[in-house]
Amino acid sequence: MADFNSILLVGCGNMAGSMLRGWLAAGLAPERFSVADPAVRDLPDGVHRLDAVPESGEFDVILLGIKPQVLAQVGPSVEPLVGRDTTLFSILAGVELAVLQEQFPRAGGVVRLMPNLAAALGKSPIAMAEAGLDDASRNEAFALLKPLGTPEWVAEDEFDLVTALAGSGPAFVYRFIDSLSVAAAELGLPADKARRLALAMVDGAAALAAASEHDPAELARRVASPGGVTQAGLDAIDEGNSLSDLMLKTLRSARDRSAEMAEAARNSG
Repeated sequence: MADFNSILLVGCGNMAGSMLRGWLAAGLAPERFSVADPAVRDLPDGVHRLDAVPESGEFDVILLGIKPQVLAQVGPSVEPLVGRDTTLFSILAGVELAVLQEQFPRAGGVVRLMPNLAAALGKSPIAMAEAGLDDASRNEAFALLKPLGTPEWVAEDEFDLVTALAGSGPAFVYRFIDSLSVAAAELGLPADKARRLALAMVDGAAALAAASEHDPAELARRVASPGGVTQAGLDAIDEGNSLSDLMLKTLRSARDRSAEMAEAARNSG
């Protein structure tokens, strides 16, 4: 079986940094990780910090955590490290497997990922698409991502939509929480109290939804009593199918932007 013990992070910004924190919080040894990022000054004890991509070395996994637009500049310095015993992981939005395989033709396999910042808490959905992995490496890749949340293999043609839902989705939820608290403040609650209550409510509702045997639509129905307070609010949400239409527009816009970025990455080569 593949053995993913030596892991190099090329770039350690918000997303890659969240993954690193999630792995360490789950008990993975910090000595397994090296970070090549000149902008990072404060890393957990035991993690090997590098000012630049090393000129040589053997790594079981190399995670690309840079911005997609600098792949053409950084990729050539990474490529000599990516041999047939190395699995390349990428969190580069819009950069498809074919582009990665072209840039790193000797890689033992390539895994495209879409996590979100909740990886630091072990609560991120993680979309995974791969090329070139055998069954053992697929299993090991899945096992490596499992401490960060809920990994799931998807077809690459689903990736733009999954990016919109699972990758960008937290921002949409944050905007919803903010809108709830702002509305409550406009109706008379102190702003700080409205924010605390909105956060606590969403936290508890999400936890209950995750633990429930019922889907969210059924849970909403069960909370509401005919003619009651909750039903009055739901009637406002459901009027004209406005919320459903807004979510459809939101995900379509994010999905289409992801597809545009993928097209740009293909053409940049």
